[in-house]
Amino acid sequence: MTPFSLLDLAPVSEGATTADALHQTVSLARHAEALGYRRYWLAEHHAMPGIASAATAVLVGHVAAHTSRIRVGSGGIMLPNHSPLMVAEEFGTLATLHPDRIDLGLGRAPGTDGRTAQALRRNLDVTDNFPADVMELLRYLGEPQPDAIQAVPGQGTRVPVWILGSSLYGAQLAAHLGLPYAFASHFAPPALDAALAAYRETFRPSDDLDRPHAMVAVNVFAAGDDAEGRRLRTSAQLAFANLRSGRPGKLPCPVEDISAHVEPAMLRVVDQALAVSATGGPETVRRELSAIIARHRPDEVILTGQIHDPAARRRSFEIAAEVMADL
Repeated sequence: MTPFSLLDLAPVSEGATTADALHQTVSLARHAEALGYRRYWLAEHHAMPGIASAATAVLVGHVAAHTSRIRVGSGGIMLPNHSPLMVAEEFGTLATLHPDRIDLGLGRAPGTDGRTAQALRRNLDVTDNFPADVMELLRYLGEPQPDAIQAVPGQGTRVPVWILGSSLYGAQLAAHLGLPYAFASHFAPPALDAALAAYRETFRPSDDLDRPHAMVAVNVFAAGDDAEGRRLRTSAQLAFANLRSGRPGKLPCPVEDISAHVEPAMLRVVDQALAVSATGGPETVRRELSAIIARHRPDEVILTGQIHDPAARRRSFEIAAEVMADL
């Protein structure tokens, strides 16, 4: 069986509040734990009315405190927005409170627009400091070094660090550092094959990992039948179209006919972005997940799904867990 995990953006649905979204995140995490999901990751986004996970480390701690076994982490922390020392202290604290349950996935993008990135006090220099920042963070989480700055808590916790990416860049960095790699195929699939190949072919063993470990992100919109699965998917299609049009908002209600709401050219862009998906009833989801796994041979799959109704979202992840357990 391919291990399976869950990526949550803490969606704020139309007609709901941010408080509702955060409550549903805890409920879903408990549900995922009971269903056998290995990890529950949360993603950092800013100035997005439909995403409630901006303070990612805070939410990771909240979810970890309300669960008992499932690993909880970031998918990911956008490192250019933060000081490596502060990230080490935050996740070192989390790992101290919840031993052997915390993951730290790192991304290179700001997770927002340019104006908000400036408000985050990012270093907007064109120089790419991501590799150096990752290595600095790894030092803070490793064993103490003489006369070096220490992260307290953090030093010696060896929180598992993942590199996230949607291009060859992250794959090559993860391979060079000997770290696990997660590809954002749930919204940016074009480079998936090339990135996985680059990661596996150039991987260098490290003290943390002796062989490549690649995770692939997959959208799941599962329901009782194919028609309902396709209807649930329309919320994600509408949200993506709104984002690409410069109108981010709360997660829309599903519609019966997506073509009546999104222009053909935009719909093609959206469907290309959502190409790595399993949509429909249990048998269709089984067939599509099986095909994705057979093609890409991931060491782990992380499932996500922007579904408007929390009950339908929980049921989708139930169906997905049943399918994954049988594959």
